[in-house]
Amino acid sequence: MQNGCSFLIFFRSRLCHAIFCVALLHAIAPAYAQDSSKVDAVPVCVQNQKDLPDLLRSWMHKPPKPPKISSGSLLLVPAVGSNPANGFLIGVAGQYAFKTKGANSLYSSINGSLNFTTKKQILLQIKNNAYVKNNKFFLSGDWRFLIFSQATYGLGTNAPEGGALDYQFDLNGISVNDDSLTQPMEYNQIRFHQTISKNVGKSWYVGFGYHLDYYYAIVDLKLDTTIPIYTSHYAYSKQYGFNPRQYIRSGLSLNVVYDTRDNLVNSYKGQFININYRLDPKFLGSTRDGNMLLLEWRSFFPLSKQNPRHSMNFWFLGNLSPVGDMPYLALPAIGYDQRGRSGRGYTQGRYRGPNWLYAESEYRFPISDCGGVLGGVLFVNATSTDKPDRSVRLFDYVAPGYGFGLRLMVDKYSRTNLQVDFGFGKNSSGVYFGAAETF
Repeated sequence: MQNGCSFLIFFRSRLCHAIFCVALLHAIAPAYAQDSSKVDAVPVCVQNQKDLPDLLRSWMHKPPKPPKISSGSLLLVPAVGSNPANGFLIGVAGQYAFKTKGANSLYSSINGSLNFTTKKQILLQIKNNAYVKNNKFFLSGDWRFLIFSQATYGLGTNAPEGGALDYQFDLNGISVNDDSLTQPMEYNQIRFHQTISKNVGKSWYVGFGYHLDYYYAIVDLKLDTTIPIYTSHYAYSKQYGFNPRQYIRSGLSLNVVYDTRDNLVNSYKGQFININYRLDPKFLGSTRDGNMLLLEWRSFFPLSKQNPRHSMNFWFLGNLSPVGDMPYLALPAIGYDQRGRSGRGYTQGRYRGPNWLYAESEYRFPISDCGGVLGGVLFVNATSTDKPDRSVRLFDYVAPGYGFGLRLMVDKYSRTNLQVDFGFGKNSSGVYFGAAETF
């Protein structure tokens, strides 16, 4: 009971911070962004929008392809590369955007990737965000099977102090790197997160979900050296009563969603709010009782009536949990959001802690003339997390990131872009590839 009360007191304090930040951004944005309700129903540049297939047909002197707005769009990207963490990597990543039956049905998407490496790693991820039954239900899922190795750096935004990270690469939410500051680990992971929410009003959805995270065959590699170095993962696990070789989180969640986006693949306008409270009791298979609160807010403001690819956009994420409830690898961290896109400028898992706040702002703009296929983005982000012993609290340290990227329109109906971003953080940088937008 004491743990629950302390969590409520802490949560109330941090929630006030979060609500204040969201309200401030929401109040400031309209000052320089046009009211999305005043944007024409079909802006001029949207009517004239071209995509990569249109360009290819034009270069081959073929007539434009008749529109098939109701059909799905599949984008597949080969993945070939080499790096110290994986060895040689080969695989495929992609996105399928589609509409279900219904006059007002919104676009849905399934993202996935499958990669194999010469270090005997298997990386399989499938993410779904779908509207079904003419938008009566909203489904959101994150499924993963990883035979994997990933470094950890300790807990708190100041860990580890000093030093520079090597360059890293990211493909659809899987990032790799190799540097002297890391605490290397190997582990296998099975994840099944799936929520379903029912429409209860014009833009409101309420529902529930099931969440499973099973981490096993965990190896703290620095424990295997001649002189063992006790890693942050090992020390945390021993302190809070987790087996450092394996643990399970299994629980149910309550979910509230507010969504006025015009397109979830690539939003030109609207708002998205997601509040998810997850409870992991032992009787459902969890290693120990635990709970976590997820807060997410996205907002999109078009800056041009004729070309809504000019837009100013905001993203806020917060994960809050009582100290010691979650096992180490399940603690909130950069790149652990559903699509693995947070924290451009840093490697996945770079900053981790029981409580984690993240904010990002992105300016999207066309590079080509009206209706052209090329676009660009400029972005800034900030991360703050804490330590279990409270020697580092939220906002004691903030890790900033910034960068730019290019977009190539590959399907104008679903607004699917192929993306490449260059991110820079504190003593860190990276290249990030993917389909659709970061948020």
